[in-house]
Amino acid sequence: MPELKPIWTSASFLLYTGGLTVLLGGLLALGYLASQYGSGAMAGWSFLILLVLYVIAHAFRIRLRPIAAGIFAFASVIAWAAFIAFLFQWWGWDGVTGSLSNWSWSRLAFWLLVLAAAVDDRRRFGFPFIRVISLVVAWLFLIDLFPSGRNWTAVITLLVGLVYFAIGRFLDEPSSFWFQLMAGLLIGGPFLFWWHTSDAQWAIISIAAFFYVGIAYATRRSSWAVLGTIGFFLATMHYVVGSPTAILQEAFAGGSTVCSETLAGQTCTSVGPSISAWSPALALGLLGFWLVVLGLAGRRAGMSVPPPAVPVAE
Repeated sequence: MPELKPIWTSASFLLYTGGLTVLLGGLLALGYLASQYGSGAMAGWSFLILLVLYVIAHAFRIRLRPIAAGIFAFASVIAWAAFIAFLFQWWGWDGVTGSLSNWSWSRLAFWLLVLAAAVDDRRRFGFPFIRVISLVVAWLFLIDLFPSGRNWTAVITLLVGLVYFAIGRFLDEPSSFWFQLMAGLLIGGPFLFWWHTSDAQWAIISIAAFFYVGIAYATRRSSWAVLGTIGFFLATMHYVVGSPTAILQEAFAGGSTVCSETLAGQTCTSVGPSISAWSPALALGLLGFWLVVLGLAGRRAGMSVPPPAVPVAE
């Protein structure tokens, strides 16, 4: 089935939110049932939830409600993953829940079965959002296939991101958006893993963020611009507070407390935030102007507005 291209409307927002909420309710139900029953019964309960979601998906498909059908098909793939996980646990194949740093044939089989279900459902329902599951599971399968961890996992992640970028660049389908989004995340993740401590390393992150914006203009994919902007914000927070997490510690802890021994006993003094009061305002102001400059540069380069997508009848 050709992929449909749903547009963001009030109706599609409610359909996405409603379907994902049903999925969340099903997962919470499985969490409760897991505390009451054994693995064999859990396999049965998860299969029941899978069956209900899949029947609903096909019912919407028959009634020509493609977005509703697609979002329930997406939920059914997650339910399939839960069913396979409980089934493997019932059979004594506990590798599904183990660490990715340890090789496990049962977990590799689990990834392949989930990937097969995601590919088949995307083909049947033509729903691009299901591609997210395929891309994430394919990445997890590869890093699980070579479980060396740390730098080697980062290298594999970077290579997968580059492959996703190449596919998304030349794929003429609506799901190419998800290829580009996952490519940006998987390429940027290793950069942050390798370079996140010194000022020079965060300068490299800023340069990478600038290239992300350039890729956004070249590919006309705004996800790259969003990820690049996140990189600029993370780098700015580093230069202002020393690390992206320090500002949260300062805000919620209200500074640190220093205690010293005196003749009268122990004396504790509250030490306020270590950053200057005007530094965040100046840094964020400059960052804001920089983002405006980048935005104007894109308009000046003649970025055309793509024709509006034809809404899918629901």
